[in-house]
Amino acid sequence: MEKLKALWQKIPPEWKRSGFWKERAQRARAGSLKQLSRVYLWGRAQYLKRQPAPVALDVPVVCIGNLVMGGAGKTPVALALGEMAKARGIPFAYLTRGYGGKLTGPVKVNARLHRARDVGDEPLLLAQVSPTWVSHDRVAGARAAIEDGARAIIMDDGFQNPSLSKDTAMLVFDGGVGIGNGEVIPAGPLREPFDEGIARATVAVIIGRDDTGLAKRLPESLPIIRAEMRPVAEKNGAFMGKRVIAFAGIGRPQKFFDMLKAMDVELVGSEPFADHHYFTREEMDRLMRHAERANAQLVTTAKDFVRVPAYYQDKVQVVHAQLHFLDETQLAALVFSA
Repeated sequence: MEKLKALWQKIPPEWKRSGFWKERAQRARAGSLKQLSRVYLWGRAQYLKRQPAPVALDVPVVCIGNLVMGGAGKTPVALALGEMAKARGIPFAYLTRGYGGKLTGPVKVNARLHRARDVGDEPLLLAQVSPTWVSHDRVAGARAAIEDGARAIIMDDGFQNPSLSKDTAMLVFDGGVGIGNGEVIPAGPLREPFDEGIARATVAVIIGRDDTGLAKRLPESLPIIRAEMRPVAEKNGAFMGKRVIAFAGIGRPQKFFDMLKAMDVELVGSEPFADHHYFTREEMDRLMRHAERANAQLVTTAKDFVRVPAYYQDKVQVVHAQLHFLDETQLAALVFSA
C-alpha cells in the first residue's frame, strides 16, 4: 500500500482534477501511462488480498463514494442524505477519513476546537448537520460513533476501503465529466476498473446533466438517482445583483462558476485552485486587490471558506447551495426502507 501511495504522490496535481481526463488531448498521454496503470492495479490487488473480511456492524452503514479522482459531489450528497435522515428521526453520525487534516482519529469533530488543517474541510461542513467522526481506521471510527449514540453511519468516501461492510454502496458521478477516458490512474481518472466498482454499487447518483452518456453504460439493474446543485436564494442576498469575483478549490471549480453565471450576479472574474487547496495570505491579498480594482465582492463555496485564513473571512461571502434529488422518494425507499 505504501508503494501505491508513493505512486499517487508522483501524479501531477492537474491530473487529479475530475475534468482533466475528459479532454481529447489527454488520450495520447493516457496511452503512454497504461503500463504504470498495470503496476497500480497489481499493487492494489496485492493490498486487497491481505485485507481481512469486512466488519459487519449492528447499525446500517451507507457509503457515499466515487470511482474517479477529484471531486464528484460526495459531500453535497452526504449533506442532503443527512437532512433526509434527520427528517425521519434517525440518530446517525458521519464517518470520514478527513482528507487534508493532520488528525488520524478516531476524533469527534468540534467546530469550536478544530480547523480544516486538523480534520479536513469537509468534516467541518458535515458536523453542522450531525455528529461527525474523523478516522483513518474506519472500523474504529464507526465503533466510536456507535458508542456515542449513533444508530446509523453515513460514510463520506470509503467506497474503495474494504474494512467495513456497507448496507448501501452509493456511487456519485459528476454528469459533466462521467468517467473521463475510462482508464485507471495514472492513465485516466478511475480509482479502480469501472466494471469492478459498479459491481459493488447498490445505487448511482448522477449530478447535473449527463453530458457523457454515463447512464447508458450503467447496468439496468442499478438504480439511478438524478440530482442537481441549486443556490439557496434566501441565504445569498448579501451579494445578489452585484459584481462578484469568484474563487474555488473544489474538484471542478467550473461547476461553481457556471452556477454563478445563472444567478442574479455579474461575474467579472474567476480563479480556480486545486481541490482542498489551503489559501495563503499572498493569494488572498492578490484576490482582494483584484476585487477592489473591479469594485466587486469576493465569493467562494462553503467548502473553500473554511480554508481561507481567518483574517480574510469577513471579506469573503459564501455562496450557499444545496443538492436536490429529483426523485427523493425513490432514494428514500432505497436507503431508509431496510
